[in-house]
Amino acid sequence: MKRIFFILIGLALVVAVAAIIYYLVIPSRSEVAAPENVPTAPLAADPVSEIVGATGTVSSNQSATLNWKTSGLVGETNIQVGDVVQAGDVLAVLDPGSLSPLDILAEADLVIAQRALDNLLKSEVQAASAWQAVEAAQEALDDACSPDMDQAAALQAIAEAEKAVDEAERKLKILTNPVSKAALDQAQANLVLAEKKLNDNQKSIDRIQKKLAKRDDQYKFFESRRLYGKILESLELQRIQVQKSFENSRQRYINLQSPPNPNDVAVAEANLLGAQAQLLEAENEWQRIQDGASPADIALLEAQLVDAQREWERVKDGPTPEDIASAQARVTAAQATLDNTRIAAPFSGLITEAISKPNDQVAPGSPAFRMDDLSHLWVDVGISEIDINLVEPGQPVILTFDAILAKEYQGRVVEVSPVGLSNLGIVDFKVRVELLNPDQDVRPGMTAAVEILVNQIDEALLMTNPSEL
Repeated sequence: MKRIFFILIGLALVVAVAAIIYYLVIPSRSEVAAPENVPTAPLAADPVSEIVGATGTVSSNQSATLNWKTSGLVGETNIQVGDVVQAGDVLAVLDPGSLSPLDILAEADLVIAQRALDNLLKSEVQAASAWQAVEAAQEALDDACSPDMDQAAALQAIAEAEKAVDEAERKLKILTNPVSKAALDQAQANLVLAEKKLNDNQKSIDRIQKKLAKRDDQYKFFESRRLYGKILESLELQRIQVQKSFENSRQRYINLQSPPNPNDVAVAEANLLGAQAQLLEAENEWQRIQDGASPADIALLEAQLVDAQREWERVKDGPTPEDIASAQARVTAAQATLDNTRIAAPFSGLITEAISKPNDQVAPGSPAFRMDDLSHLWVDVGISEIDINLVEPGQPVILTFDAILAKEYQGRVVEVSPVGLSNLGIVDFKVRVELLNPDQDVRPGMTAAVEILVNQIDEALLMTNPSEL
């Protein structure tokens, strides 16, 4: 109990000493002098913007390097850097004389494939052919089930083939057998007779021509120039036939006197062999059908009829989608091969590099042109993961360029990547900015300083720097 008493007395003494020291050392507030010449500044309410900065590179709306897809020599081309071209414009074509056979035939293949597709879409030939096949298969089956007509046709074919063989043998015999004296005398007599007719005709013509040479007053009462003119016309027509008969008789007499021409003998022998082959074929056909068709033949013909009917059902209402797709694929393949021989603009834009020149030898993969679509310009920047959640599409952007002094450009955020990319442990997110007011000074590839306005306080209390007063 005594110990607690002494502790309390000690604490009271410490407090008393501390109070005495405070009043002796620290002066009272009333005695402290106010400072003099302290600068002051007014407060103001102004808007404040929060900015996220980055740098990026300008890119065009579209960019493409156009390469050759086949080998050859570059033909004439007038495309130069700075030319504006439209989508589909042909920029360069390979010289046809330097192309491979496959490339040369591509144009013909395209015409054929396109015609086949047009016929498939517009023509009824396919359906008509299928129906014709059905009728032919049905007729063959009917003939096999009722062979009377086929048997009669086979017998007639044998008779005609035998007649052809006899005629071929006769002609060959005439050429190869020696000519009899009687035949030679008869040919000579025919020639003399034909010559006499020809001479008589000529004499008649000469006589009438003399009549026509007389004056009209020398004609007797039953004569006239018109009458003799008709007689002369008839004699001249007759002369054509008489001359032809004479030439034939003379040629026959010469042929009988001459040895046979080896070529004529060879032709006659070949004709005989052909006739004999036709006779053998006709006899085989008769052997095949004289007892009617076998069950195997009937089954085969029935199967062929079913196939023809199935094809007719497939095409009777027009081409199937599969047929159209197949024909279109052939057109596309031919067009693709043909397109390999030329360079066409894939989009509208500006030629920014012209590599191929006339007479250049190129191979697949050789670069030809570069083109860019400058209708829109973009700036892609990388934003740190610390700031990316502040950036949203639609936010305004201010852009400046080191290469363009004293000029600011406006832009807006159009795309924010949802996935970041890590580089040496630093994670950035790709943000695309559209340049809203580009001019001819801004070019793809330039570096831009980008300031994205991510937040703005309309009324913030701001104090002016006293040194600026």
